[in-house]
Amino acid sequence: MQFTKQFSSGLRKRTRISWARVASHLLMTIVSAAVPAAALAASNRIELRWIELAPVVVNHKVKAVLPDGTEIQGLVVAVRDDALVLNVKSRKGYPTGQNVIPRASLSTLQIDDFRGAGGRTIGVIVGALGGLILGGDLVAHTANTEAVAVSSFLGISTASAIAGYYAGRTRDHNVTMIRIVPER
Repeated sequence: MQFTKQFSSGLRKRTRISWARVASHLLMTIVSAAVPAAALAASNRIELRWIELAPVVVNHKVKAVLPDGTEIQGLVVAVRDDALVLNVKSRKGYPTGQNVIPRASLSTLQIDDFRGAGGRTIGVIVGALGGLILGGDLVAHTANTEAVAVSSFLGISTASAIAGYYAGRTRDHNVTMIRIVPER
C-alpha cells in the first residue's frame, strides 16, 4: 500500500501524501472490522418457557409466523396463560387491531429493537469527517472549475454522512429470536 506519490518540482523530487488514499483505506478498514461484529452482536437467540415470556416481550414489537404461514407483526399488550394479546399492525390474512393469538400456534417470536443512537451518531460523524477529507483532497487534485469543485465536495461529503448514518443504524438494530420451549 503506497500512500505517497513522488513528483519532480524543479531540480529535486518531492513526496506528497495522498489523503484520499489514506481516508479510503481507513474507511475500508473500519467498515470491514465493524460489519462482522455488528452482525454477530445484532442477532440473539434465546429459549424461554411460556411463563418466562411476559417480561421479555410485553410492550415490544414482535413478528410471528403462524402454523398456516400467516405472518403477523405488532405490539405485545399482554401474555395470558393460554394466549398472546397482540395489537396487530401488519398482517397478511389477519385482522388489524387487538387480537388474541392462541398459545398453541406460537413457536417462535422475533423482536426488532433499536438500542440507543450511539451507532448512528458515530456513523454520521465518521462519515462526514471522512467525506470532508476525501472530498477536499479529490477536489484539490482533480477539479478544473469552481462549480465542479463545490458540487463534487458537497456530494461526496453528504453521501459519506448518509452512508455513515446507515452503517450506524445497522449497529444500533438488534434482532432477538425467541424460541418458546414446552413446559416441564
